[in-house]
Amino acid sequence: MVKSDIVWHQHVVTRESREDRLSQKGAVVWFTGLSGCGKSTIANELDRQLAELGRATMLLDGDNIRHGLCAPPERLAEEHTQEFADRFGLGFGETDREENIRRIGSLASLMASAGLITLTAFVSPYRRDRDRVRRIVEAGRTGDFVEVFVDTPLEICETRDPKGLYKKARAGLIKNFTGISDPYEAPTSPEIRLDGGDGRTPAQQAAEVLETLRKRGFFA
Repeated sequence: MVKSDIVWHQHVVTRESREDRLSQKGAVVWFTGLSGCGKSTIANELDRQLAELGRATMLLDGDNIRHGLCAPPERLAEEHTQEFADRFGLGFGETDREENIRRIGSLASLMASAGLITLTAFVSPYRRDRDRVRRIVEAGRTGDFVEVFVDTPLEICETRDPKGLYKKARAGLIKNFTGISDPYEAPTSPEIRLDGGDGRTPAQQAAEVLETLRKRGFFA
């Protein structure tokens, strides 16, 4: 089988009909920022606020995805051959991070096309990878990708260090750790920028994102 043999199959049930049934428009809300910046906490709070409004959502979180779809080789080797684990498991080097974000972006795009307001919380450190996801999502409909940059200074993230990862990275126990031994390329023009050190609560910051989604017409 060659590339030309793979043809997109048009569904009988259209995206528009799915969205009409849900009374909302599908979207991908992409939270990005350093580890410990607060993106997962804010995304979870936004998910809660949307649920209270009766909105249909799905939240994809970086750590959770690494348990299945983007599991590391060590986890896959528990149920598959070592050859399989080495080929399909993802570590944390630059190329593996690229594939991690590609998989997530493709999944999030499918969820958005089903009419879900899809929230994602991933460090996603490389600008080119986030831009690629934007292209994937907006191939379905322009404007459906909403980038949310949780702009928390490294020193604050390192002080929080809820999982003790920065301490391990500083000690050289974790390789390719964003902000310490790997770069983070901040968004140049995100749809939303949240100041992670401005003293607001996660609920207040989530409410700002909620209002932006409402104004952009994803729900009434």
